Amino acid sequence: MANEARSVEPRHGVGPVLEPFEDVRRIAVLRGGGLGDLMFAMPAVEALAAAYPEATITLLGSASHAALLSDRPGPVDEVDVLPVSEGVRPPRDGEVEDEAELERFFARMRQRRFGLAVQVHGGGRYSNPFLLRLGARHTVGTRTPDAAHLERVLPYHYYQNEFMRALEVVGLAGAAPVSVEATLHVTASERRFAEDLLGQLGADRPIVGIHPGATDPRRRWPAERFAEVVSSALAEGAAVVVVGDETDVPAADVIVAQAEHEAPGRLRSLAGKLDLGELCAVLEACAVVIGNDSGPRHLAQAVGTPTVGIYWLGNVINAGALGRSRHRVHMSWVTHCPVCGIDVTQVGWTAERCPHDESLVAGISAAAVYEDVAQLTATSPLPHDR
Repeated sequence: MANEARSVEPRHGVGPVLEPFEDVRRIAVLRGGGLGDLMFAMPAVEALAAAYPEATITLLGSASHAALLSDRPGPVDEVDVLPVSEGVRPPRDGEVEDEAELERFFARMRQRRFGLAVQVHGGGRYSNPFLLRLGARHTVGTRTPDAAHLERVLPYHYYQNEFMRALEVVGLAGAAPVSVEATLHVTASERRFAEDLLGQLGADRPIVGIHPGATDPRRRWPAERFAEVVSSALAEGAAVVVVGDETDVPAADVIVAQAEHEAPGRLRSLAGKLDLGELCAVLEACAVVIGNDSGPRHLAQAVGTPTVGIYWLGNVINAGALGRSRHRVHMSWVTHCPVCGIDVTQVGWTAERCPHDESLVAGISAAAVYEDVAQLTATSPLPHDR
């Protein structure tokens, strides 16, 4: 039976804050996935840094995490990119899982002699055995009924805000919350880049950012709806930039083609053209960013920019912004697949996913979204005042 000990003192964060472990000099935090997944973990990492000020914190994450956090101020001291491992880091571009490569990785990690390893990567079916192979003296994390035990664990229930879940996990290690949402520092050189790039759109105009993509196609608002919002923003005098990676270029092209007639020269697609640091700076320069439940919307929030999010109802629970003064949520209440009728609220580690990718958020009104865009644009502070 795993140790789910009560704290000696009645300290509380999101859940109980237990006694810190002694003599912890190195901490590993396991959090793979995308940019949004990283943002979910950042307040927990900040809490660990405050609770263990003498410890070095290593994030075991993805290549995009390493690219974003390299040389950036924050609580993460270093990022080690995860090797391909089922349920922890999926293969890409012909990669395959290699046990010899995994063993080399774990041997290198065991040499670090981690005092504490923290699992904030799902329910633990795959991530807990992975964490245990690091050889840390102490382990904490979540677990589903079929997952390996760690020293201190929380039960994993799919529907929980991910910021709160990660903060509850580090409470097991004695780390009380310092903040509840991610904060990301934009460097001076990144800001200069954005100023030079966006100055062509007019320095005296508010800039509205658009991100039309999402990893899961069911979370994507139709590009035509985004174009309606863009047309309204342009008609009111704003400039607009569309951002995203290479996979978002087709949607960006639809938006530009449908809306550019409204104000030639004030709408520009940067999809597929920015690295992550440049993306952060462009998002920070915007008065407001509109996006699906996706990494760039989370990045915009982390750099201090107001956002309007397009969400399926289940994703609001797990990933929605907590506040409403600077962040607005438009939620689809669809509970069944539009094609086959399967109950799409049954998600998580035990659920079967139907094969259909039809949008679950297509019914959200463009007029309602633009109303929030207009309100936030009118009240948004300048980037240097955030």
